[in-house]
Amino acid sequence: MRFHRSSILLASAAALVAISACNPAKDAKSGDAAKGPAVATVNGQAISQRTVDFIIKQGAASGRPDNPETRKAIIDQLSLQMVVAEEAVKKGLDKSPEVTDQLETIRTSVLANAYVQDYIKTNPVSDDAIKTEYERIKASVSGTEYKARHILVAKEAEAKDIIARLKKDAGAFAKLATGKSKDPGSAAKGGDLGWFDAKGMVPEFAAALTKLEKGKFTDAPVQSKFGYHVILLEDTRPIEPPPLDAVKPRLSQQLQQQNLQKHIDALKAAAKIEVVGAAASAPSAAASPASK
Repeated sequence: MRFHRSSILLASAAALVAISACNPAKDAKSGDAAKGPAVATVNGQAISQRTVDFIIKQGAASGRPDNPETRKAIIDQLSLQMVVAEEAVKKGLDKSPEVTDQLETIRTSVLANAYVQDYIKTNPVSDDAIKTEYERIKASVSGTEYKARHILVAKEAEAKDIIARLKKDAGAFAKLATGKSKDPGSAAKGGDLGWFDAKGMVPEFAAALTKLEKGKFTDAPVQSKFGYHVILLEDTRPIEPPPLDAVKPRLSQQLQQQNLQKHIDALKAAAKIEVVGAAASAPSAAASPASK
Protein backbone atom coordinates (compact mmCIF):
# COMPACT_ATOMS: atom_id res chain seq x y z
CA MET A 1 0.00 0.00 0.00
CA ARG A 2 2.79 2.43 0.82
CA PHE A 3 4.59 1.64 -2.45
CA HIS A 4 1.38 2.30 -4.36
CA ARG A 5 0.86 5.66 -2.69
CA SER A 6 4.48 6.64 -3.32
CA SER A 7 3.98 5.80 -6.99
CA ILE A 8 0.98 8.11 -7.07
CA LEU A 9 3.01 10.92 -5.52
CA LEU A 10 5.77 10.45 -8.06
CA ALA A 11 3.22 10.36 -10.85
CA SER A 12 1.71 13.62 -9.59
CA ALA A 13 5.13 15.22 -9.50
CA ALA A 14 5.81 13.90 -12.98
CA ALA A 15 2.66 15.58 -14.22
CA LEU A 16 3.95 18.89 -12.86
CA VAL A 17 7.30 18.24 -14.50
CA ALA A 18 5.54 17.45 -17.77
CA ILE A 19 3.71 20.77 -17.59
CA SER A 20 6.97 22.65 -17.17
CA ALA A 21 8.63 20.47 -19.83
CA CYS A 22 6.36 22.01 -22.43
CA ASN A 23 8.59 25.11 -22.11
CA PRO A 24 11.95 23.77 -20.93
CA ALA A 25 14.49 26.33 -19.76
CA LYS A 26 17.66 26.42 -21.81
CA ASP A 27 19.92 27.43 -18.96
CA ALA A 28 18.80 25.87 -15.68
CA LYS A 29 21.90 24.11 -14.42
CA SER A 30 21.84 26.03 -11.16
CA GLY A 31 18.07 26.12 -10.83
CA ASP A 32 16.08 29.33 -11.42
CA ALA A 33 15.37 31.86 -8.70
CA ALA A 34 11.67 30.96 -8.47
CA LYS A 35 12.26 27.25 -7.89
CA GLY A 36 15.34 27.53 -5.71
CA PRO A 37 18.51 25.46 -5.95
CA ALA A 38 18.63 22.41 -8.18
CA VAL A 39 19.47 18.90 -6.97
CA ALA A 40 19.97 17.61 -10.53
CA THR A 41 19.58 18.67 -14.14
CA VAL A 42 18.32 16.69 -17.11
CA ASN A 43 19.50 18.05 -20.44
CA GLY A 44 19.90 21.44 -18.79
CA GLN A 45 16.45 21.37 -17.14
CA ALA A 46 16.52 21.53 -13.34
CA ILE A 47 14.97 19.27 -10.77
CA SER A 48 14.59 21.64 -7.85
CA GLN A 49 15.26 20.91 -4.21
CA ARG A 50 11.79 22.23 -3.51
CA THR A 51 10.17 19.62 -5.77
CA VAL A 52 11.96 16.78 -3.99
CA ASP A 53 11.10 18.26 -0.57
CA PHE A 54 7.46 18.47 -1.62
CA ILE A 55 7.32 14.78 -2.59
CA ILE A 56 9.10 13.80 0.64
CA LYS A 57 6.59 15.80 2.69
CA GLN A 58 3.63 14.19 0.93
CA GLY A 59 5.10 10.70 1.40
CA ALA A 60 5.66 11.26 5.12
CA ALA A 61 1.89 11.00 5.66
CA SER A 62 2.03 7.32 4.66
CA GLY A 63 5.15 6.58 6.70
CA ARG A 64 7.64 6.93 3.87
CA PRO A 65 11.10 7.67 5.35
CA ASP A 66 13.13 10.76 4.53
CA ASN A 67 16.60 9.40 3.91
CA PRO A 68 19.27 9.56 1.18
CA GLU A 69 17.98 6.37 -0.46
CA THR A 70 14.43 7.73 -0.74
CA ARG A 71 15.64 11.06 -2.12
CA LYS A 72 17.86 9.31 -4.66
CA ALA A 73 14.91 7.16 -5.78
CA ILE A 74 12.77 10.27 -6.23
CA ILE A 75 15.46 12.06 -8.24
CA ASP A 76 16.03 8.96 -10.39
CA GLN A 77 12.31 8.63 -11.08
CA LEU A 78 11.88 12.33 -11.87
CA SER A 79 14.93 12.25 -14.15
CA LEU A 80 13.51 9.32 -16.09
CA GLN A 81 10.11 10.98 -16.38
CA MET A 82 11.70 14.24 -17.57
CA VAL A 83 13.69 12.39 -20.26
CA VAL A 84 10.53 10.70 -21.53
CA ALA A 85 8.47 13.92 -21.26
CA GLU A 86 11.11 15.76 -23.31
CA GLU A 87 10.80 13.16 -26.05
CA ALA A 88 7.03 13.62 -25.98
CA VAL A 89 7.49 17.36 -26.50
CA LYS A 90 9.86 16.73 -29.41
CA LYS A 91 7.15 14.66 -31.07
CA GLY A 92 4.61 17.41 -30.48
CA LEU A 93 2.49 15.27 -28.18
CA ASP A 94 2.14 18.22 -25.81
CA LYS A 95 0.00 19.87 -28.51
CA SER A 96 -2.41 16.96 -28.90
CA PRO A 97 -5.96 17.62 -27.60
CA GLU A 98 -5.85 14.63 -25.24
CA VAL A 99 -2.61 15.75 -23.59
CA THR A 100 -3.51 19.44 -23.36
CA ASP A 101 -6.84 18.49 -21.76
CA GLN A 102 -5.04 16.33 -19.18
CA LEU A 103 -2.48 19.03 -18.42
CA GLU A 104 -5.20 21.63 -17.93
CA THR A 105 -7.11 19.26 -15.64
CA ILE A 106 -3.97 18.66 -13.56
CA ARG A 107 -3.27 22.40 -13.39
CA THR A 108 -6.84 23.11 -12.26
CA SER A 109 -6.65 20.35 -9.62
CA VAL A 110 -3.33 21.62 -8.23
CA LEU A 111 -4.62 25.21 -8.05
CA ALA A 112 -7.88 24.15 -6.38
CA ASN A 113 -5.97 22.10 -3.80
CA ALA A 114 -3.61 25.02 -3.17
CA TYR A 115 -6.60 27.29 -2.53
CA VAL A 116 -8.11 24.79 -0.08
CA GLN A 117 -4.84 24.47 1.83
CA ASP A 118 -4.46 28.25 1.94
CA TYR A 119 -8.02 28.66 3.23
CA ILE A 120 -7.42 26.14 6.00
CA LYS A 121 -4.16 27.85 6.95
CA THR A 122 -5.58 31.37 6.98
CA ASN A 123 -8.92 30.53 8.61
CA PRO A 124 -8.13 28.54 11.77
CA VAL A 125 -10.95 27.44 14.05
CA SER A 126 -11.02 29.51 17.24
CA ASP A 127 -11.02 28.01 20.73
CA ASP A 128 -14.35 29.75 21.38
CA ALA A 129 -15.92 28.02 18.38
CA ILE A 130 -14.62 24.65 19.55
CA LYS A 131 -15.92 25.23 23.07
CA THR A 132 -19.34 26.28 21.76
CA GLU A 133 -19.59 23.14 19.64
CA TYR A 134 -18.47 20.98 22.58
CA GLU A 135 -21.14 22.48 24.85
CA ARG A 136 -23.78 21.90 22.16
CA ILE A 137 -22.83 18.25 21.84
CA LYS A 138 -22.50 17.86 25.61
CA ALA A 139 -26.04 19.15 26.12
CA SER A 140 -27.38 16.53 23.70
CA VAL A 141 -25.66 13.61 25.41
CA SER A 142 -28.07 11.48 27.43
CA GLY A 143 -28.86 7.89 28.20
CA THR A 144 -27.32 5.02 30.11
CA GLU A 145 -24.18 2.95 29.72
CA TYR A 146 -24.18 -0.70 30.73
CA LYS A 147 -21.47 -2.99 32.05
CA ALA A 148 -22.36 -6.58 31.28
CA ARG A 149 -21.16 -10.08 30.54
CA HIS A 150 -22.68 -12.62 28.21
CA ILE A 151 -22.34 -16.24 27.14
CA LEU A 152 -23.08 -16.97 23.50
CA VAL A 153 -23.95 -20.50 22.35
CA ALA A 154 -25.37 -22.00 19.18
CA LYS A 155 -28.31 -23.98 20.61
CA GLU A 156 -31.19 -22.97 22.86
CA ALA A 157 -30.92 -26.17 24.91
CA GLU A 158 -27.31 -25.36 25.76
CA ALA A 159 -28.28 -21.84 26.86
CA LYS A 160 -31.04 -23.26 29.06
CA ASP A 161 -28.57 -25.67 30.67
CA ILE A 162 -26.19 -22.76 31.43
CA ILE A 163 -29.03 -20.78 33.03
CA ALA A 164 -29.96 -23.78 35.18
CA ARG A 165 -26.35 -24.05 36.36
CA LEU A 166 -26.20 -20.31 37.10
CA LYS A 167 -29.33 -20.53 39.24
CA LYS A 168 -27.41 -22.94 41.44
CA ASP A 169 -24.18 -20.92 41.37
CA ALA A 170 -24.43 -17.36 39.98
CA GLY A 171 -20.75 -16.81 40.70
CA ALA A 172 -19.81 -19.31 37.99
CA PHE A 173 -20.77 -16.95 35.17
CA ALA A 174 -17.21 -15.93 34.18
CA LYS A 175 -15.96 -19.53 34.32
CA LEU A 176 -18.86 -20.78 32.18
CA ALA A 177 -18.32 -17.96 29.68
CA THR A 178 -14.65 -18.82 29.32
CA GLY A 179 -15.41 -22.49 28.76
CA LYS A 180 -18.57 -22.33 26.66
CA SER A 181 -19.06 -18.94 24.97
CA LYS A 182 -18.63 -18.78 21.19
CA ASP A 183 -17.95 -15.03 21.24
CA PRO A 184 -14.21 -14.69 20.44
CA GLY A 185 -14.10 -11.11 21.65
CA SER A 186 -15.29 -11.75 25.19
CA ALA A 187 -14.99 -15.47 26.02
CA ALA A 188 -11.37 -15.21 27.17
CA LYS A 189 -12.39 -12.36 29.48
CA GLY A 190 -15.13 -14.35 31.15
CA GLY A 191 -17.76 -12.89 28.86
CA ASP A 192 -16.91 -9.31 29.91
CA LEU A 193 -18.18 -6.74 27.37
CA GLY A 194 -17.00 -3.70 29.34
CA TRP A 195 -18.98 -0.47 29.31
CA PHE A 196 -21.17 0.17 26.26
CA ASP A 197 -24.28 1.91 24.97
CA ALA A 198 -27.07 -0.60 24.44
CA LYS A 199 -27.98 1.12 21.16
CA GLY A 200 -24.81 -0.39 19.71
CA MET A 201 -26.06 -3.93 20.33
CA VAL A 202 -28.46 -6.05 18.30
CA PRO A 203 -32.10 -5.22 19.22
CA GLU A 204 -32.87 -8.50 20.98
CA PHE A 205 -29.77 -8.22 23.17
CA ALA A 206 -30.48 -4.57 24.01
CA ALA A 207 -34.14 -5.21 24.86
CA ALA A 208 -33.28 -8.03 27.28
CA LEU A 209 -30.38 -6.12 28.85
CA THR A 210 -32.34 -2.96 29.63
CA LYS A 211 -34.96 -4.97 31.51
CA LEU A 212 -32.44 -6.56 33.89
CA GLU A 213 -31.67 -5.43 37.43
CA LYS A 214 -28.06 -4.99 38.51
CA GLY A 215 -26.49 -8.32 39.42
CA LYS A 216 -29.18 -10.34 37.64
CA PHE A 217 -28.93 -12.55 34.57
CA THR A 218 -31.54 -13.43 31.97
CA ASP A 219 -33.72 -16.30 33.10
CA ALA A 220 -34.40 -17.38 29.50
CA PRO A 221 -32.13 -17.58 26.45
CA VAL A 222 -32.04 -14.43 24.31
CA GLN A 223 -32.01 -15.30 20.63
CA SER A 224 -30.30 -13.06 18.06
CA LYS A 225 -28.78 -13.56 14.63
CA PHE A 226 -25.57 -14.66 16.38
CA GLY A 227 -27.14 -17.46 18.42
CA TYR A 228 -28.45 -17.68 22.00
CA HIS A 229 -27.22 -15.30 24.72
CA VAL A 230 -27.21 -15.53 28.49
CA ILE A 231 -26.69 -11.99 29.77
CA LEU A 232 -25.50 -10.74 33.18
CA LEU A 233 -25.93 -7.04 34.01
CA GLU A 234 -23.18 -5.91 36.38
CA ASP A 235 -23.65 -2.13 36.55
CA THR A 236 -25.09 0.98 34.91
CA ARG A 237 -24.14 4.67 34.80
CA PRO A 238 -25.25 7.83 32.99
CA ILE A 239 -23.44 8.46 29.71
CA GLU A 240 -20.82 11.17 30.21
CA PRO A 241 -19.20 13.02 27.31
CA PRO A 242 -15.40 12.80 27.09
CA PRO A 243 -13.45 15.84 28.38
CA LEU A 244 -12.93 18.72 25.95
CA ASP A 245 -9.18 18.15 25.68
CA ALA A 246 -9.76 14.57 24.51
CA VAL A 247 -11.98 15.58 21.60
CA LYS A 248 -10.62 19.04 20.80
CA PRO A 249 -8.50 17.97 17.78
CA ARG A 250 -11.40 16.05 16.26
CA LEU A 251 -13.85 18.91 16.87
CA SER A 252 -11.40 21.38 15.35
CA GLN A 253 -11.03 19.28 12.22
CA GLN A 254 -14.79 18.77 11.98
CA LEU A 255 -15.52 22.51 12.27
CA GLN A 256 -12.74 23.29 9.81
CA GLN A 257 -14.27 20.94 7.26
CA GLN A 258 -17.72 22.44 7.82
CA ASN A 259 -16.40 25.98 7.37
CA LEU A 260 -14.51 24.97 4.24
CA GLN A 261 -17.58 23.28 2.78
CA LYS A 262 -19.74 26.37 3.43
CA HIS A 263 -17.11 28.58 1.80
CA ILE A 264 -16.84 26.36 -1.28
CA ASP A 265 -20.63 26.12 -1.54
CA ALA A 266 -20.81 29.93 -1.45
CA LEU A 267 -18.16 30.20 -4.20
CA LYS A 268 -20.08 27.74 -6.33
CA ALA A 269 -23.39 29.53 -5.74
CA ALA A 270 -21.83 32.84 -6.81
CA ALA A 271 -20.28 31.37 -9.95
CA LYS A 272 -22.00 31.25 -13.33
CA ILE A 273 -22.05 27.55 -14.18
CA GLU A 274 -23.73 26.47 -17.40
CA VAL A 275 -23.94 22.78 -18.25
CA VAL A 276 -24.30 22.09 -21.97
CA GLY A 277 -26.59 19.10 -22.34
CA ALA A 278 -24.82 17.45 -25.22
CA ALA A 279 -21.39 17.78 -23.61
CA ALA A 280 -22.62 16.53 -20.25
CA SER A 281 -24.17 13.39 -21.71
CA ALA A 282 -22.14 10.20 -21.94
CA PRO A 283 -21.28 9.13 -25.49
CA SER A 284 -23.55 6.46 -26.90
CA ALA A 285 -22.10 3.01 -26.40
CA ALA A 286 -22.08 0.51 -29.22
CA ALA A 287 -24.89 -1.99 -28.95
CA SER A 288 -23.92 -5.21 -27.21
CA PRO A 289 -24.05 -8.41 -29.27
CA ALA A 290 -26.39 -9.81 -26.59
CA SER A 291 -28.76 -6.83 -26.64
CA LYS A 292 -32.12 -7.10 -28.33
